Amino acid sequence: MAKEQRVLVIDDEKINLKIIGDMLNDDVHIMMAKSGEQGIRKAIEYQPDLILLDVVMPEMDGFETMSRLRHNVQTSAIPVIFITALNDASHEEKALLMGASDYIQKPLHTNIVQARVRLHLELVKQRKLLEELANIDPLTALANRRKYQDVIADEWQNAIHNHRCISLLVIDIDNFKQYNDCYGHATGDTVLKQVAAVLANQVADKGLVARYGGEEFVIVLPGYSQEASEEIARYCMQDVESLNLVYSHEEFSGKVTVSVGGATKTPTSKCDIDNFFNMADEMLCVAKKSGKNKILWKLPSDLPIVAK
Repeated sequence: MAKEQRVLVIDDEKINLKIIGDMLNDDVHIMMAKSGEQGIRKAIEYQPDLILLDVVMPEMDGFETMSRLRHNVQTSAIPVIFITALNDASHEEKALLMGASDYIQKPLHTNIVQARVRLHLELVKQRKLLEELANIDPLTALANRRKYQDVIADEWQNAIHNHRCISLLVIDIDNFKQYNDCYGHATGDTVLKQVAAVLANQVADKGLVARYGGEEFVIVLPGYSQEASEEIARYCMQDVESLNLVYSHEEFSGKVTVSVGGATKTPTSKCDIDNFFNMADEMLCVAKKSGKNKILWKLPSDLPIVAK
């Protein structure tokens, strides 16, 4: 059981908090709450991996606490183990029907509590790993289109709430079909990996890089102006060109480069997020048709800006 995993214990009795804390403290970070209200606040703020919840508490009992946890989008996925002195089977049934992961009866036995907590934390770890894999493009190890859609939706709402701009780059590898025709898809896959590494290196922690599909990538840059985003795009282009991926065939020859379509917007609740992508994608299409290896930017005025 990894020490970095966090368990929140909600119980109104200090002695119970201490007993459970002593049982688990060697393996996990323990957080404690003395009431349902406090437990909900801590669950929202700290996002524990697992919650141990007492049933019998004053003011707000464990069942009401569980109900509120399940109806809050920030805590609904956190697994909960009920702990109680009640031995009525109907209470256990109620807890499980509400979505509890397990039900431990008092008096508590150290080995049983540790084993059950260890089991559920391992399940949490496996679930998170599967979620990560579901959001990763297997070839490039970048985020995939699904992850991009989740992130752009969140960042779009953040931009609306904070009244700040957001920029989007849509990037396509120029002449990729010709490179594939010359050297085959296996070598083409190597090019995709190399370009992906360049983009990831340039963006780092500034935003999200994702493979949108085929040889097309997207970069989400929250809070970045058109000028700042254009600079990132230009560095991406230069680094891809520096890879010197030259191809030569009887009918065609050249070098792999990238074209970029960009858009910057300070969105409001009336703005359409799909239109925002279309703005950048439209500029990419124009860049490809007008010579490739260039950046075209579309500002809110809808006037395209040629950056290169």
